[in-house]
Parts: sequence; structure tokens; C-alpha cells
Amino acid sequence: MEILNSKIFGENVSSTPLLVFHGLFGMLDNWGSFGKDMGEYLPVHLIDLRNHGRSFHSESMSHDDLANDIANYMEYYGMQKAYVLGHSLGGKAVMQFAIQYPEKVEKLIVVDISPKAYPPHHQGIIKALESVDFNTVSSRNEVEAVLGQYIPEKSTIQFLTKNLYWDDQKKLNWRFNLATLSGKYNEFVSNAIKFGVFEGDTLFISGEKSNYILPQDEYAIKQQFPKAKIVTVKNAAHWVQADNPVDFAAVVKEFLGLN
Repeated sequence: MEILNSKIFGENVSSTPLLVFHGLFGMLDNWGSFGKDMGEYLPVHLIDLRNHGRSFHSESMSHDDLANDIANYMEYYGMQKAYVLGHSLGGKAVMQFAIQYPEKVEKLIVVDISPKAYPPHHQGIIKALESVDFNTVSSRNEVEAVLGQYIPEKSTIQFLTKNLYWDDQKKLNWRFNLATLSGKYNEFVSNAIKFGVFEGDTLFISGEKSNYILPQDEYAIKQQFPKAKIVTVKNAAHWVQADNPVDFAAVVKEFLGLN
């Protein structure tokens, strides 16, 4: 059984642990400052999803896979229950997990994603990533230049190039498993999570400038997560925790009773 890679803050704090999962093409490092801050209050596990960061690569990438990975991780670390937080694709993973393993979830936090199926919307990014030829590029700047032909936003390019590393052949490469993430894309983005109900305390956090959670999604959210509260963070788009870290952390702390 392969266990997801993680970085742990606040290991010595005795409290229910908080597990944090990043979004598509992300990695646990994206959550470093949040993890450090929250680690003052409780143990925080920042975790790389399969096919991302330093976690294992696999040809399989369904919501069920992601949920089972979380269950295996908790078992490995001897956790009975945890607070579980996921952003975007990580949000899909933790929703599926809460429905399949409700007894393991103390409270659920879903960041800027709803349970519904989303139309494919990363084609430009995938095309950009696939157009990088690691046999011909030998620096980060060259990779950024290739991505810049397809992606106008500097911040998105910087987010993606955090995944670059030098492999055993002394060549640049992506940490994420691009072949599976592009090949299985429809399985995890264009699929709703399976129908089921999680009765526990649930918080959905949306970014004020994001359109991932729409007012009309509230009905579907409440059907599967009847106790869900939806809070909007001001001055934030899809990457809520990066756009407004102070308000984001405050909302999470209030929900977990850490204030």
C-alpha cells in the first residue's frame, strides 16, 4: 500500500489533526504558510495527492482512488478522526472521502469547489504543459517562455513552474504525472462526486471573485452536505488561501473553534 507524501506541522500539539489537500497541478508546498500558522493550534498534515508533488504516480485517478488514499494515510498514522480540508481537486477528494468514510471526519472544509461536474476548463494549461520538451529546455526561464506562449497570467505560470525539478538524468521535469492528469482528466474534473450524504459539520469557502461555487449550487451542496455553511472570502479568486490568507485562516479557525 502506497502512502501519500506529507509535511507535518505541530506534531507535538495534542488535538484532532487537520489534513490539507491542494488542487490540480498543485503540491503541499502551496500551503506552507497556512500549515505553519495552523500548526500553533493543532497537528497539520499538508499532503500531496497521488500523481502530484512527491507522492506516488499511478495510472488511476478517480475520486474513489483519492478518497481511499486519505483513508490509507489516516490508518498509516493511526488517526481515528481528523478535520479534513481540500481545495479544488482536493475539495472533490475530501467530499468523496467524507461520504465514504463519515466516521473518520470530525469536520469537513471544502475550498472553492462544489460536488457537481465541471465542464473541462484546463485544456489551455494542459496544452501548455504538454508543449514543454524537456529534451530541449535546460532552464526554468526557458520553460516559462514556452508556457507564456499559451498562458497569459504570470501567477499561473509561477504556480506551475513550482513543480519543476532536476531528475536522475539531470534533466528538468514535472513532479506531477502529466500523462495521467491529462489522460484521466474527465474522470476527476468532469465527474460529480458520487451521490451520498455526509451529516457532519461542513464549511464551504468560496472566493468572492471566483465562479466555482455559484448561488444556484447551494441546493445541490445542501442535498449532500445538509449542515453545510457557505462563507465567501473577500478579495479572493479561486486560490482563496493565497489571495487573502488572513481572512481565509480566520474563517477556518472560527469553524474549528480555535479562536
